[in-house]
Amino acid sequence: MHSERAAAAIDKAEVRAERPVGRWAAPSVALKSEIKKLIYTHVGIWLLLLAQMCVGHLKLLPHDQVAMPYQWEYPYLLSILPSLLGLLSFPRNNISYLVLSMISTGLFSVAPLIYGAMEMFPMAQQLYRHGKAYRFIFGFSAVSVMYLVVVVAAQVHGWQLYYSKKLLDSWFTSTQEKKKK
Repeated sequence: MHSERAAAAIDKAEVRAERPVGRWAAPSVALKSEIKKLIYTHVGIWLLLLAQMCVGHLKLLPHDQVAMPYQWEYPYLLSILPSLLGLLSFPRNNISYLVLSMISTGLFSVAPLIYGAMEMFPMAQQLYRHGKAYRFIFGFSAVSVMYLVVVVAAQVHGWQLYYSKKLLDSWFTSTQEKKKK
C-alpha cells in the first residue's frame, strides 16, 4: 500500500516536470540569459575602470604608465546600480525593477558615455591631426584606449536596453494573459 502511494507520487512529480512550459517562458529565459551576459560584460568594464581609478589616485604606478581618469569615468561608476537592479528583477519577474533598471541605464550609463565622447574629442582630434598624445595607459594613448572602452560600453548598454525592452514586453504580455484567465 505504501509503495503504491509512493509510486503514484513519483508519477505525479514526473508529470509535473514534463508539463509543457508556457509560450511566454521560453523567450523570457533566453532574454534573461542574454541580459545576464551583457551585465557581466558591463561589470568587467566597470572593474577595469575602477582599477584604473585606484591605480591613478593611489599612485600605484607612475602616471606615464596609467593616466589619471577622465571626468566622465566618475559618474560612470554609478552605472553598476542599473545592472544590479536588472539582476534583482529576474527571480520574480519584477517589472518595476526592470523599468527602473532601463531608465537608470540611460541616466547613469549612456549619459556619461556621451559626455565622455565629447570630453575626449579634442584630445582625439589632436592625436589624429598632430600625432601628439600626452596621457598613456601602458604605452597606448589614453584617449584611444578610452574611446575603445566607450564604444564597447555603448554597445553593451544598447543591447542591454534592447533585450530588456523585449523582456519587459514578454513579461507584460504574460501578465495580461494571466489576467484574462
